[in-house]
Amino acid sequence: MILGKVVGTVVASRKEGELVGLKLLTVAPLDPQTGALKAGGVVAVDAVGAGVGEVVLYASGSSARQTAVTKDRPVDATVMAIVDMVEVGGAVVYDKSSQG
Repeated sequence: MILGKVVGTVVASRKEGELVGLKLLTVAPLDPQTGALKAGGVVAVDAVGAGVGEVVLYASGSSARQTAVTKDRPVDATVMAIVDMVEVGGAVVYDKSSQG
């Protein structure tokens, strides 16, 4: 899984039938050492009810199709968890409870 931040949403009024009803999010990877946004990103299916601004864990590739929401669907990235806290080397890099 990859640590990321939801930076936006994607709306597609016309799409493959297997994608109808799925919420699409744009997710940028985060540096786990600093919590800073890294270059790149993906469009991911939301399997957990995440929203813009939240730090999440997402999977890509065949692992993205291993949730109840995405099983046997044509997806390559899925948000699988909403992160509460990230600690690296004893230091808290991110704490959801301290976010405004």
